[in-house]
Amino acid sequence: MSLIEKLGLAALHRMDPEKAHDLSIRALANGLAPLHGHPVTSDRLHQTVAGLDLPNPIGLAAGYDKNGKAIASLMKSGFGFIEIGAATPRAQPGNPKPRLFRLTQDQAIINRFGFNNEGAQAVQERLAARPSGIPVGLNLGANKDSQDRADDFAQVVRTAGGSADFVTVNVSSPNTEKLRDLQGAEALAALLDRVMTARDSLASRVPVFVKIAPDLSDAEISKVASVVVNAGLDGIIATNTTLSRDGITGPHASEGGGLSGRPLFAKSTRVLALLHQATAGQVPLIGVGGISTLDDVWEKLRAGASAVQIYSAMIYQGLGIAPRLAQGLDDRLAKNKISLAELCGSGVKDWT
Repeated sequence: MSLIEKLGLAALHRMDPEKAHDLSIRALANGLAPLHGHPVTSDRLHQTVAGLDLPNPIGLAAGYDKNGKAIASLMKSGFGFIEIGAATPRAQPGNPKPRLFRLTQDQAIINRFGFNNEGAQAVQERLAARPSGIPVGLNLGANKDSQDRADDFAQVVRTAGGSADFVTVNVSSPNTEKLRDLQGAEALAALLDRVMTARDSLASRVPVFVKIAPDLSDAEISKVASVVVNAGLDGIIATNTTLSRDGITGPHASEGGGLSGRPLFAKSTRVLALLHQATAGQVPLIGVGGISTLDDVWEKLRAGASAVQIYSAMIYQGLGIAPRLAQGLDDRLAKNKISLAELCGSGVKDWT
């Protein structure tokens, strides 16, 4: 980590977490943050996942740039792809503050934002105005007061999906009441049918992913996998934040919301491996949850991921984490004389 990053992180960590988050977005949007400039890439790192051309498999998870205000800068931060949002059909303020908490001793975060965003139309305009470069995805959400949440997802696709490189159906946020109920097999199948119909109405085909929770049972994971295969989705993102507080200590451990960061790693990686088994390795998987080191990236790939996404680790290690992980992965692949395709899924049994 550079001295500038260390000083910047130290300053941000003296601030209220949400104010620090907003300040970092403003700094990026105004070109005030140090950027890597381009993604680390090589013949070993470059691959195509669900039709997306990825220079490297290190992505930024949704939730950081909810409104797409810093897309151009994030595209130059070393990531192989990024995801913005979640966006809902209508703007909404989200849950009452405070709603973001650092658990520094656990290298974790608890948030209960509740899909605060400026609405799909505002996000669409920023997506459409972005420069060319790495793939940029859009996380889809539903309004808190919606009477038809399945239609909300389809509405966001119709409004903004055509300006994104991929879209993600987020039915796994724990911060919108009863949203996770949509992960049930029957409800999920009906929702995805409406999303795919909306996608098919767009001028060009946009890959559709679904993001699931880490708190599903093995049987529920199997059912989700079956629904995804039958619906013809392009991939699964595993996983969102957890409601579990196992092993968490400190003053914020009892706060409500979704827990992300280091404590989520093992739980989310097991879900990833189970999905790889349930889909017979035929559905691209994006591994998310607790990644902070090169070893973590390696294990997500061994557990079945074709690519990974990070977020919480960036809060503790700065933007430079993306190129560091990508370069480290390239070096390790070369040292072990193994390709990404060969690594993907090679250690599934170790996690199930």
